[in-house]
Amino acid sequence: MKKYTDQGKVDTRSGFGAGLTELGRTHPNVVALCADLVGSLKMQDFIDENPDRFIQVGIAEANMMGIAAGLTIGGKIPFTGTFANFSTGRVYDQIRQSIAYSGKNVKICASHAGVTLGEDGATHQILEDIGLMKMLPGMTVINPCDFNQTKAATLAIADHVGPVYLRFGRPKVANFTTEDMPFEIGKGILLNPGNDVTIVATGHLVWEALQAAEALETEGISAEVINIHTIKPLDTELLVDSVQKTGCIVSAEEHNYLGGLGESIARSLASKHPTPQEFVATQDTFGESGTPSQLMEKYGLNKDAIIAASKKVISRK
Repeated sequence: MKKYTDQGKVDTRSGFGAGLTELGRTHPNVVALCADLVGSLKMQDFIDENPDRFIQVGIAEANMMGIAAGLTIGGKIPFTGTFANFSTGRVYDQIRQSIAYSGKNVKICASHAGVTLGEDGATHQILEDIGLMKMLPGMTVINPCDFNQTKAATLAIADHVGPVYLRFGRPKVANFTTEDMPFEIGKGILLNPGNDVTIVATGHLVWEALQAAEALETEGISAEVINIHTIKPLDTELLVDSVQKTGCIVSAEEHNYLGGLGESIARSLASKHPTPQEFVATQDTFGESGTPSQLMEKYGLNKDAIIAASKKVISRK
């Protein structure tokens, strides 16, 4: 099995901040908007270097989406920044009507997604956002796994024409991808080849999937691990190629199993190559207050849950 090394734990929101800062130096049409969460979104460096290309909207997220849509008419590439809950649930009507319906080139950048937001609790821990956004026609949905990949995704979406939802998180997590790892919107990444089970993960669960694969290897189980950073459009070709070899699949995500990556995989494989599947995700529930590690364990979003799901799905082949 290919070994991946944690280069030092860092939050994925800092990857977004680093990418936005670089875009400020290379893309003169990139502008940033924030709903009173500059520190949380790591946008200060961009602001310091480009004060005339930043709009502090305040706690007015719906207004932020409308302003962003308008800015695209003048050729600007707006990046909006707030928590995932406020980037989607609070402003869904504005995104649908002002951005998605007319295909506006807005980049909706959402931090603090999922239960790993932690102690802020259920009202802030959105677990439905991927489903909300992927159902909008023309919306690209991206959920990178670590600092390096979040930075790469931030750079990539600036050159993509059309609305994008970029999802990332608050906690410090393993940074294990390399800075030069290719990032292509809509193309998954095969991290480890295997023959017995396909494990497809997104976001924070990718590192957990790799840890699960290492543990399974000690038991003689060969797991293929795929990083799906782009949930829409989904890399169906890569998934089909994998399950044709392994015969079963586990999906892993920090999101409700209804509407998330797993559901997209199930729909895709049902029409292309029906395959036994197990879902590692939250089970139609809200979150609660706690540390990220406590909540990941309680809601079954870790390597142990992936190991159990892998063994279960193998038994169904």
